Amino acid sequence: MTELADLAVIGGSGLYEMPGLRATREHNVVTPFGKTSAPIIVGTLEGQRVAFLARHGIGHHITPSEVPYRANIYALKSLGVKRIVSISACGSLLEEFAPGHIVIPDQLYDNTHKRARSFFGDGLVAHVSVADPFCGDLADQVEAAVSLAGGVTHRGGSFITIEGPRFSTKAESKTYRAWGMSIIGMTAAPEAFLAREAEICYATMAHVTDYDVWHVSEAPVTVEMVIQTLHKNTTIAQEAVRILASQLKPERDCDCEHALATALITRRDVIPAETRRKLDLLVSKYL
Repeated sequence: MTELADLAVIGGSGLYEMPGLRATREHNVVTPFGKTSAPIIVGTLEGQRVAFLARHGIGHHITPSEVPYRANIYALKSLGVKRIVSISACGSLLEEFAPGHIVIPDQLYDNTHKRARSFFGDGLVAHVSVADPFCGDLADQVEAAVSLAGGVTHRGGSFITIEGPRFSTKAESKTYRAWGMSIIGMTAAPEAFLAREAEICYATMAHVTDYDVWHVSEAPVTVEMVIQTLHKNTTIAQEAVRILASQLKPERDCDCEHALATALITRRDVIPAETRRKLDLLVSKYL
């Protein structure tokens, strides 16, 4: 593994670059799972080496279902990344989570159906624990950074991921509310689960852009609405990342880095050699 960056930022809709990075270098990483969404930019921010990846590609040409999630996480792992902050747009399913607010969720519901959700398979089985899919320690640090940046924050909440790229119907939106969901987006899953398999801490800074379509007194969500709110919040997001980088604790106070310690179930002598090679970056310390 090449130690190039400790912290990574995955930018979603509306956040395609990190202008505060200095002494940057572009990395085009090819992984066993294909190419990343875009070149990974590694630079220095507040003395911290930070990697930035545009989730939807340069110019936003990749749909939520087409994002190469496994390649993205694998590539960040290969660059030495230990913590990932995902910056995402989301719709609110709660009255109190108003457009312009920022949510740091603690739970995740995967309602997608087209995506590869794991690095494992092809002769190597792992059952990773994701009871708490977001890293609580990193989420605490993100919440503190957003608050210092001037954002209105909400800590906790259940984030449902839908397939997209279309927005929800009113029936769907009302159903998600009845299920107890708090916010809705299109990319948190399987990204968070893959980060856990890669033993990388993962937290989301979810920017509320709209009330989805359940709110009877608000206009239905549109792309224009999403982008307008995100543009207003871009400065807060960038300032929060700068503060986070300046205050990031050197040691991880969580169990994310040991997520695979009790997850691998396959008998070692039956693992195919090619699978071992493909997943060596993730499992070598256990095999």
